[in-house]
Amino acid sequence: MANKSTKRSSSGWSLNKVSMWILVAAALLYVVAMILSLVGGINFVVISALQNIAMAVMVVIVSILAWRYVRNREAVWKVLYVLCLLLVIAGIIVPLCVG
Repeated sequence: MANKSTKRSSSGWSLNKVSMWILVAAALLYVVAMILSLVGGINFVVISALQNIAMAVMVVIVSILAWRYVRNREAVWKVLYVLCLLLVIAGIIVPLCVG
């Protein structure tokens, strides 16, 4: 019997494979942001936007994986999940609005 975490979809893309390629994409965004910051003359807003996109993508993937972990658990786990997700979202958005 196949484990749920290794089960493949009909297209051959497992959640693990998608997570890996998202991580690669986020790493590439961070590399581009680092290069642009070293080159100079690039607006800090562009670099910050690239970093925020990479962070948002990773938060989405992690939140999906975390939900898969808590969805069949007690309500306290789901409350903790929602609370943590709201704190992460606030931690991303508030500095953008203040700064």
